[in-house]
Amino acid sequence: MDFATFLGLIISLGLVFYAVFLGGNLHGFIDVPAFLIVVLGTTFVTLTSFSLGQIARTGAVLFKAFFHETPAPGEETIRLLRLSQKARQTGLLGIQRDATGEHDFFLRQGLVLAVDGMAPEVIERVMRADTAAMLERHTNGISVIRRAGETAPAMGLIGTLIGLVDMMAHLNNPEAIGPAMAIALLGTFYGAVMSYMILMPLATKLERASADELLIRKVYTAAVLGIARQENPRQLELHLNAILPPTQRVSVFRN
Repeated sequence: MDFATFLGLIISLGLVFYAVFLGGNLHGFIDVPAFLIVVLGTTFVTLTSFSLGQIARTGAVLFKAFFHETPAPGEETIRLLRLSQKARQTGLLGIQRDATGEHDFFLRQGLVLAVDGMAPEVIERVMRADTAAMLERHTNGISVIRRAGETAPAMGLIGTLIGLVDMMAHLNNPEAIGPAMAIALLGTFYGAVMSYMILMPLATKLERASADELLIRKVYTAAVLGIARQENPRQLELHLNAILPPTQRVSVFRN
């Protein structure tokens, strides 16, 4: 579970609500028409931009922002180098139990193919195709959320314009000016909160999570191919370190 996402959302939204509460006019920040214009308007405009299937798959991608934790690349590199050393000493069949017991499906799939004697070229095609499909899912989900984040302020502006028009139409009726002014002001407020405090930060978080998962998959792919080719673990270490950022590079086989 990624507590940073929860803390960021809860504290930032909490500060806004606390400021409203301190102002002593909490009821004044509640306006159903403005809320419906922004929330439902954003939802259906986003739905217009994508298919139902794309919208439905966004939930699985959004789940990653809160609950998925990518393994540390450095630690995984060390673990895989140890596994590579074991495979070189005992043969590929010697790591069969490690392969079938691997918790990560992507890595387990690659290791099982290597143990089964599949050609490295075939393993590489399978793993790269799986990674490409993952990136496509992530890109689609991020696009949906970012589109909603871009739409929310526009819907808030539409709510503002509706409120202003309604207010101008009732200048001779002071009792109608207040509700119209509320829609005008709160539409912008709701749109800004929804976009800049919820949707856009989530889209950025998912982009970061996708980049982290891509990095770990590159490490997994290179390690599996090295194991399948019975590559020297020292040579594989150099290859994996070339993939890792400088601050996360490892030194397992010291001279």
